[in-house]
Order: sequence, then C-alpha cells, then structure tokens
Amino acid sequence: MIEKIKALQAEIGAATAANNEELEALRLKYLSKKGAVNALMADFRNVPAENKREVGQAINELKAFATDHLAEIRNRLDEAQAGGERPDLSRDAAPVVTGTRHPLSLVREQIIDIFRRLGFTIAEGPEIEDDWHVFESLNFAADHPARDMQDTFFINRRPDVLLRTHTSSVQTRTMTSQKPPIRIICPGRVYRNEAISARAHCFFHQVEALYVDRHVTFADLRQTLLYFAREMFGPETQIRLRPSYFPFTEPSAEMDISCGLCGGKGCSFCKGTGWVEILGCGMVDPAVLEACGIDSKEYSGFALGMGIERITNLKYLVNDLRLFSENDMRFLAEFAAAR
Repeated sequence: MIEKIKALQAEIGAATAANNEELEALRLKYLSKKGAVNALMADFRNVPAENKREVGQAINELKAFATDHLAEIRNRLDEAQAGGERPDLSRDAAPVVTGTRHPLSLVREQIIDIFRRLGFTIAEGPEIEDDWHVFESLNFAADHPARDMQDTFFINRRPDVLLRTHTSSVQTRTMTSQKPPIRIICPGRVYRNEAISARAHCFFHQVEALYVDRHVTFADLRQTLLYFAREMFGPETQIRLRPSYFPFTEPSAEMDISCGLCGGKGCSFCKGTGWVEILGCGMVDPAVLEACGIDSKEYSGFALGMGIERITNLKYLVNDLRLFSENDMRFLAEFAAAR
C-alpha cells in the first residue's frame, strides 16, 4: 500500500497543465470523490490494523501534496494569463460592487418599524410546529380543509407535527406564556402545499399582529389599520373593511386600500374597482383566548395578518412571486436605491 501511495505521488508530481481545462481534469482525476486519492480509502479497509496509522498518515500527506501541487499549477497559469506579472497587492480594491438588501427584507423592516411606533414588540416561534399551536388553539374544526395533506406539509406523515401554515402559532405561544397586556408583531416564513406559479408559492412570509388587553375594541383595530396603511402607502391612502370569516377571529374582516396607481378611480391593476386587498383581521375569538388561558370576560383583543410578498408587490409592482426566491442579481439590483 505504501508503494502504491509513493507511485501515485510521483505521478501527481510529474503532472502539469497548459490551461484551466487541463487543470480541472487533473483535479477530477486525483482529488474528486471518484479520484485516485479517494480511491485509496477503499483499499485502506484492507490494511492490517498495525499498519493503519502509517498508511493513513501517508494518504493524508499525499492528499496535501496533490492539493499544493495543483495550487502551484493554478498560480503559474494565473501569472501567465496576467502577462507574467504578479498582481499589485497594494492597489485599491475599488470599484467594489456592493450588494443590496432583498426587497422582502426592506418591506419587512418597514412594517416592523411602523408597528414598533405603536408599541408592538417582535415575537418569534419555531417553523416546525405542533397541531395544537397551529390549528387546535386557533379554533380550527377537526375537519377543516387546512388540516388535509394537500394543504399542509406534515412531518413524516404525522398528523401532529407540521410546517406552520401561518405565524398565528406565535400568537398562541405568546398568549399561553405571557399575561395581558400583549402587543406583539410576528414576522416569519410559513409553508403551504401549493403549486409554484407567478401568483403562489409553497413558502412565503407573513407578518401578524396581536393586541390583547382590557377594553380593546374594533375601533382600536380600525385606527391601527388606517395608521399602518397611510404610513406604508402614503397619507392619502383610504381603507375599507369587508366582512369575512376566519376561525380565530369574530367578527372578521378583510381590508382593502385605495389603489395607488389610479387614486381609486379604477384601472387594470385594481381590476377597475379602485380597491386592492392587502390583509385579513378581526377581533380575537373568545374561544381562542380561553384555549390559551386568558379570561375572555376580562380581556379582549384584535389580530391582523398580511403577506409580506403581497405588500411588496403593491409597493414595487412585482408581478411574479418566484422572483423573490430565485436570487437573480439583475432583479435584486433594481432595489439598490430602496434602503
């Protein structure tokens, strides 16, 4: 075995390359997973126990030798391509192309900043959750469609462990561990079993808010929503609330804002209505408060939730959700000025 290692070392030491393609071929031949050096490890299992230390050390030295030798070839090729001159290490590194913040991060931080001014603090929770925090505590019926395999990612087909479908699970974790008053905002990634397209993705990002205290009313919710909409989309923004249904809020509503492109007059973006839907909201259902150990006769609260991708679409007119997760530098460069 030692003789085989020495022979391979001599072969590597005599190897050379005239260009980068030949150098890559040498790397694959000797240092790849299927290369000659790694192939020695297969034979290493047959080495007698008393010789394993010596042979193992020889293989490690061979690997280091091969790495250094190929690095020397790389340096010679680089020098040749540079006209034989070494690079000036004292030269200024500029121009350096700096990166940009992701548009979802920009919008997420803007949303958090708006709610922070209203006294909300950030709360976070695990992305792998249990059924109680995601569904049961939030008043989802046992036969609710969201509990089906085609809508939710369950872990190892277990019905009680899943990837969270909304950040409302952070709300229930907070309500079970903290006494009112509670005023939190819950940003995070969520997962749903949907086909990936320009309008949907199997993962996306949400921000939800929860306020629980004595004498919290729907009027408090509406004023919070109006403040958020005008801070995010401009002081002339109008809102409207439409009755809706969510298992964990009663009454529930969906909120629209006046279209920023047409000023509410109607255009193709708002489908001629003058309004664009941005979030869902409502008063926390007393059953949810009781499930989390909060006396619903003494306390009330409101909750709201929005998709960060949705808000980003409205703010920057991005028409394809897939762009947010493809890391296309051309797309990200468009947000260099949005800091």
